Amino acid sequence: MTRRRFGKRSHFALIIAAALVATSAGAQQAAPAPKPGKPIHAGEVLSGKLNAMKVRGGNKAKRAPTYQLTSEPRRLPEPDGLCNLETGPVTFQLVAASDAQAAELKSFIGKEIAVKVDKVACAQDAGQMSEAIVTKWSVVTKH
Repeated sequence: MTRRRFGKRSHFALIIAAALVATSAGAQQAAPAPKPGKPIHAGEVLSGKLNAMKVRGGNKAKRAPTYQLTSEPRRLPEPDGLCNLETGPVTFQLVAASDAQAAELKSFIGKEIAVKVDKVACAQDAGQMSEAIVTKWSVVTKH
C-alpha cells in the first residue's frame, strides 16, 4: 500500500515541477529587449535631476566639485556609441571647470536642470561613478 501512495505522490510532484518550469520559461521570453536611447551630439540639451558627488582627485586627494545628472538613456556620438551598455548611458558626470560653474550648479542640487552639452565621452577610469563624462557644458534653463 505504501508503494501506491508513493507513486501517486511522485507523479503529483512531477506534474507540479513541470508546471513551474513551463511558467518560468514563458516569463523569461516575455521581456522585450531594451531599445537604445536617442543620440546626443555637441550643442544639444540634456535634462534631468542634478545630484552632488563627493570625489577626491589629484595627488593630494583634494575634493573636486563634481555633479551627476540622471537622465533618460542617450547614445553618444561615435566612437563611444553606447558606452558598452545596451541602452546607452543614463548617468552623466558634470565636471566643473571653474569655481563659477561649481557655484552655479550648487543651487540646483536635487532639482531638475537642463544643460547644453559641448563635449561628452564615456567614463574610462575605474573610480568614476557615472557612465558618461561631460567636460564642457553650460546651463540652459533654471527650474
